[in-house]
Formats: sequence, structure tokens, C-alpha cells
Amino acid sequence: MSTNLTLRSNLDANKLTGHNYSDWLRNLRIVLRQEKKLYVLDTPAPSEPCSDATDEEWEKYQHYIDDNEQATCVMLACMSLEFQRQHENMDAPTMILHLKELFGAQSRVERYQISKALFQCKMAEGSSVNTHVLKMIGYIEKLAELGFVMDHELNIDLVL
Repeated sequence: MSTNLTLRSNLDANKLTGHNYSDWLRNLRIVLRQEKKLYVLDTPAPSEPCSDATDEEWEKYQHYIDDNEQATCVMLACMSLEFQRQHENMDAPTMILHLKELFGAQSRVERYQISKALFQCKMAEGSSVNTHVLKMIGYIEKLAELGFVMDHELNIDLVL
């Protein structure tokens, strides 16, 4: 339980204000993964079972609805008041879609800047190989977080 509170306090300290969308989304995904609710952002909502559905189908549907509600509340709680007002009537997947539309260009610029830095990365003479490789791996991981996953072989070629 204390891990849960620690992770959520990280979100509280870094509320979505707009310019920090990528960092906020990364922190949100960490919290929802720990709470086993991340699937709500990435999985379409199941349709409501028909009246003659089995108890198992109803339980699965209700489980998604409950997790979606909890994810929505976590998201709203870690937004600035302005963003809370704009998104208070949306569920978690709808909020994420809307935020991606709002800040997609910001992510594109960030992705461009990171990929540019990665492809232009050169090790300075006399510097540590370890530090250089860790820097490049950091760029590769940041690109992956932004949805730009490169082929494993290309990653190795870039580092070498």
C-alpha cells in the first residue's frame, strides 16, 4: 500500500499543466501499471453484455467499468484545475485520446529533437564509453516512450 501512495504522490507533485504532457503520461502509466489498471488506457471498452449473458461476462464487464472509473479519478486528480474542468465528463480512454490530440504536436517535436540528438551523438575523445552508451540508450528509451520504437538491430548499429 505504501508503494501505491508513493507512486501516486509522484503524480500529485507533477500535475498535468500542458507543457509537461510527456512526463505526466509516463508517470501516469507507471502508476496505472502498478495498480493493474493500465489496460484501461490501451484496450477498447467492452460492450455491455446482453440480458442473458453469463455471470462471468457481467463480472468481466463490471471489472472493466470499475477499473476505468478508478483510472479516470487518478487522471483527474493529477491534473491542473483547468484540465480537470475540461475533462471531468470523460472516461480514461477518451481523456487520453483528447490529450493526445492536444499535445500530439508537442510529442512530435520532442521525438524529432531526441532522434536528432541520437543520430548526431558522437563520443568525445577521452570520454567514458560507458557514459556515452548510457546516454544513447537513454535517447532510445525516450523515443520508445514517445511511441517511436526502432528495430533492435538499428539500436545496436547506432550505439556501435
